[in-house]
Amino acid sequence: MALVGKLEAEVEIKAAAFVVYNIFKTQLHVLPNISSDIVQKVELQEGDWGTLGSVKNWDYTLDGKQLSIKEKVEVVDDDNKSITFSILDGAILEHYKSFKATIQVTDKEEGSLVKWTMDYEKLSEEIPHPHSYIDLALNIVKDVEAHHLNPNTTVTNIL
Repeated sequence: MALVGKLEAEVEIKAAAFVVYNIFKTQLHVLPNISSDIVQKVELQEGDWGTLGSVKNWDYTLDGKQLSIKEKVEVVDDDNKSITFSILDGAILEHYKSFKATIQVTDKEEGSLVKWTMDYEKLSEEIPHPHSYIDLALNIVKDVEAHHLNPNTTVTNIL
């Protein structure tokens, strides 16, 4: 069994691609308001929101456990509405030697298609594939969609 792996998952949502992309690019700090059961805090550590090389600290809940990570923006591709984050520190690195997550948002006729890709290297064969992390990412996207579609929320409130 290989230690290096990749998981991909996608979800179609009714929120516009630019809304989702802009939240993940420049507005991660609003996630605790949008997805409070998953994300408790996102703070900018280095750089500026939405810039290559920026570093952020996250507090989040996964499988009922309070966890933290530090992530760095590795790639920002505005043309393809794609961002790659690499994990620098946190509980996830107790199981994985390296971990990167990429979100890509594609316009659809109505709404958008959000694709998450997670590239990782496990520390040992016994470590499970990170299905719970890709599920967490998809659930955050669904919360963004629900927040955006709420009639009491406008795009300007979240951008």
